Amino acid sequence: MVATSHDVMPDIELYQPTDEANALELANTLGSDGWLLGGGQDTYGWLKDRNKSPAAMIELTQVDAWKGVKEIADGVEIGAVTTLTEITNNPLIQSKFGLLATAAGRVASPQIRNVGTLGGNVAQDARCWYYRRGLDCYRAGGNICYADSPEGLNREHAIFGASRCVAVSPSDTAPALVALDATMVVSSTSGQRLIPAQDFFVGPARDIVNMTVLNDGEILTAVRLPNTWANAEFYFEKVADRNVWDFALVNIAAAIKVSGGTIEDARIVCGAVECTPRRLDAVENAIRGQQRSEQLAEQVAAIATDGARPLNYNHFKLPLMQNLVKRAIRG
Repeated sequence: MVATSHDVMPDIELYQPTDEANALELANTLGSDGWLLGGGQDTYGWLKDRNKSPAAMIELTQVDAWKGVKEIADGVEIGAVTTLTEITNNPLIQSKFGLLATAAGRVASPQIRNVGTLGGNVAQDARCWYYRRGLDCYRAGGNICYADSPEGLNREHAIFGASRCVAVSPSDTAPALVALDATMVVSSTSGQRLIPAQDFFVGPARDIVNMTVLNDGEILTAVRLPNTWANAEFYFEKVADRNVWDFALVNIAAAIKVSGGTIEDARIVCGAVECTPRRLDAVENAIRGQQRSEQLAEQVAAIATDGARPLNYNHFKLPLMQNLVKRAIRG
């Protein structure tokens, strides 16, 4: 007799469309059975751990229409399967929207950025290790949050917006896109939906299973950056345990318009503090119309953490977040 190992990946069909219409038709036909595949950096981890078993994969990286950076009438459009390295090095992004170039350049490691895509980075699933290990938490269909328990290890988890699940948004580019007031282009066989980046990400109070508004059969095909925030003053910083190959403990993305030393407008967004990128509206309102100064930064920093509810092991995120806000305002 021949011994048979059961520790093998299940059979998965692989589709590699090269045009938009074919890709959208496959997504529509396969629905929840079809796994959208970009660079695969999130996908292969799920498969390796045997915690996801899609019936089929639709590889999107051969659809040329969804690649590259181009100028459009009112800004820039980036194909969703454009790699993070391409975004980091693109002269147009660097010159007009350096915030995104910087954020993309801080994702993981050079090897991962070479294959990882913008769409994959913003649409990746929660990184909570309880969820990733296949435990029956709320997000996985159970009735408990292991991280938000007396014994839970929750150093990396949320300090805002907990609703059963305390996982955070793991993306470095997502806060930058929200700060730049990006529009997400979502395509399906029914047409296109244009969704503000701030509304593209959803928290557990709205959807405990998904982290974006994407429905079955829909594909994020492009991201548009409006000229409204081109050439503003930008600040991005990511604090992580390691400089490479690590997710943020807290990150911040800020776009600030300054004239004669006065802050005319601002968009400030933090990541890794909530299940979605957290827009700091109260801070923005407090600094708008004020002279940019060290004193102003000190005055408003505490506003950033109003309403925070830290867990057992992540109280450090409050002063960290406040200090990042100070640095962003100081520039």
